[in-house]
Order: sequence, then C-alpha cells, then structure tokens
Amino acid sequence: MKKNTSSEGFTLVEIMIVLVIIGLLAAMAFPAFQKVRTSSQDKLVLNNARQMAAAADQYFLEKGVSTVTQGDLVGAANFVKVLNLVANETYPTHYTQGVTITVSGIAGARTVTYAP
Repeated sequence: MKKNTSSEGFTLVEIMIVLVIIGLLAAMAFPAFQKVRTSSQDKLVLNNARQMAAAADQYFLEKGVSTVTQGDLVGAANFVKVLNLVANETYPTHYTQGVTITVSGIAGARTVTYAP
C-alpha cells in the first residue's frame, strides 16, 4: 500500500528565506527614501525662504524702509498668508534688505541659506 503524501505548501525554511530577502531589500531601500525626504524638506524650506524674501522686498518698496519683522510679513492681511513649517525649522525674526536669509534647525540638524 502506497501512502498518499502531498507536497503542497511551503516549508518553514522557504518562508524564512523569503522574509530574510524582503528584509534585506527594505534595509537597502531605507537610506534612499531618507535621502529623498531630506532633499524634499530642504527644497520646501528654500521655497519658503524665497517667499519671505520676496515679501520683504515688496514691503521695502511699499514702505520705504530697509528692515522688517516677520510679524509684518506673515498674517491674513499681509504679504504671506501662512508660513507652514516643514521640519520644525526656525526662520529669522527680522529681514534686512540685501542680507542673506538663514533658516536653521531643519529637522533639528540642518541649515539652509538663501541669498536674495
């Protein structure tokens, strides 16, 4: 009499090998995703700095001054409606005509500068 054995399904070793391969692929992809995230944050912060510089330039032209506070630029009735933070960065509180804008503390570690 012949036993009716079935070889359907996967063994535990085969499943473990697949999981290890998936884990290795994920570990290799994570640094690439982190680099893209960092680059994206820096570009958004730079865009915010450009927007603040343009608002400051417009303020300088309209008011005939060479220094302005962030409070005069950002607000519902001002040049920039809302300044959305990207990664808990810190924007300057005062803007002076022709001075480079430095945004610090991006994700607690990086700094971006924008020269108008």
